[in-house]
Amino acid sequence: MSIDSLWSYVGSSNVLPLLRATLLAIVGFVAASLLSKAAFKLCLKKFSPHHATLTKRLLYWLVLALFIATALKQLGFNLGVLLGAAGVLSVALGFASQTSVSNLISGLFLIGEQPFQIGDTIKVGTTTGEILSIDLLSVKIRTPDNLFVRIPNESLIKTEVTNLTRFPIRRLDLLLAVAYKEQISQVRDLLLQVADEHPLCLDEPAPDFRFLNFAESSLDLQFSVWTRKENYLALKTSLLEQIKIAFDREGVQFPFPQRELSLSEPAQTFLREWKSQ
Repeated sequence: MSIDSLWSYVGSSNVLPLLRATLLAIVGFVAASLLSKAAFKLCLKKFSPHHATLTKRLLYWLVLALFIATALKQLGFNLGVLLGAAGVLSVALGFASQTSVSNLISGLFLIGEQPFQIGDTIKVGTTTGEILSIDLLSVKIRTPDNLFVRIPNESLIKTEVTNLTRFPIRRLDLLLAVAYKEQISQVRDLLLQVADEHPLCLDEPAPDFRFLNFAESSLDLQFSVWTRKENYLALKTSLLEQIKIAFDREGVQFPFPQRELSLSEPAQTFLREWKSQ
């Protein structure tokens, strides 16, 4: 094929629209990527990471859709017919995937309510983990043992969700038990001393000591201290260790089950006669 024939073919009415559509599609991918990244960085300065990520995704698909629609128009497609077909298809898919629609609507409620953000640690049922992403259909979290868990948005709307890191400080409640012979005032002073000497315990709010009840073999107590949320797990382990050391040093005993047996008079007479034989 000669050069003149090639240019004649390229300049024909069939090839130029295809080239323009291809160029528009490529430019659309590049523009959508650049604009979405720029919007993400801008939104991070004013909004939460969750809203910045959502804005990035929406802008990416919106820009890309505009360029793709323009490219299809260059190829001679009737956009009105395509939009009508897309509407009919959306209705059909909506009836076929009601669960997805429910998750989508629930995701919009979560976005508006903002009960948690990316980076928060939440507890849903028996699952606890750090939020990796908040999408329109589900929330992805990472558990403390590094497992990936996907939770549908509908479940988050219907289930009680506990945000463990929403506030900067948390209270650690320790349930303790001591023997009946111990003096409550001595145990209280000892626990307050341990908390005062621990570097992770906050002075304000102050530690709280409560005498709960008289149990079967022990005196049940609750000792509560406050700490910063990032120190919660470290404080729980180290504080229990320091309490055990302090109790051993001061001779405070932990309880153990105790039982008293009482024999009836006939049983006692039988034992005396059996011993006398």
